[in-house]
Amino acid sequence: MANDGLPPLRDVIAEHDLSAQKKFGQNFLFDLNLTGRIARAAAPLDNATVIEIGPGPGGLTRALLFNGAQNLTVIERDPRCQPVLTQISNHYPGCLHVIDGDALDVDVTTLGPAPRKIVANLPYNVGTLLLIGWLENIDAFASLTLMFQKEVAERVVAKPKTKAYGRLSVLCQYLCDCDILFDVHRSAFTPPPKVTSAVVQLIPKAERGENINIGSLAKVTQAAFGQRRKMLRASLKSLNIDVLALLEQAEIAETARAEELSVTDFVRLTRIYDTL
Repeated sequence: MANDGLPPLRDVIAEHDLSAQKKFGQNFLFDLNLTGRIARAAAPLDNATVIEIGPGPGGLTRALLFNGAQNLTVIERDPRCQPVLTQISNHYPGCLHVIDGDALDVDVTTLGPAPRKIVANLPYNVGTLLLIGWLENIDAFASLTLMFQKEVAERVVAKPKTKAYGRLSVLCQYLCDCDILFDVHRSAFTPPPKVTSAVVQLIPKAERGENINIGSLAKVTQAAFGQRRKMLRASLKSLNIDVLALLEQAEIAETARAEELSVTDFVRLTRIYDTL
């Protein structure tokens, strides 16, 4: 990776005066071994539409291109990074496309043909919001390989009856096979964040068993976990339906709490909710 023919990242950042800014949720990755490891985790890249969010000075961008990406689109809202990304684009002619904008406003399913793979060190301040948006169209993607704060990564893979288990766990695990690939120590970043990070990979399931409305699952889990310490007979009242009838038909105890239910339980609850 160090032999990609481009200047060292620290030199690039110094030349363009690219200090990480909190308003963009930036923490730059300098460790080229690490960016290469993330890129290889998403392989193969050469036949895919690869999408990166918040490339910053381009550490992961360079790793993705070096590891074979031929159709890479990056979305960056910090105008200071544009000259650096142009330099990388010139080094890999025709392979890198730069969108100047906010990833929350971009429909990434329109950025190229399938298979589509998102690979990103997500800005801490919008990472979860972006993921939930992508889950709504998850079948448009072949994989999501994402770096989050470790606490968020643990929520993605958490099991019932644990503190980390919640709405994000249910949505992700119903739709995808989810794995934490490896942790990333805070010292890998500039500036170092206060917490450890982790790379998580989500691969959409070809077969989910029961097909349910994702919007309804999001609604039911939001109600259930919105007051997670309450029993379901109380927390689900915000759905404005006959909660006791719903729980009885789903064969779930009215005294149960959200964190006690499995993903399968929530799927059953959602299917019945849509019939009431």
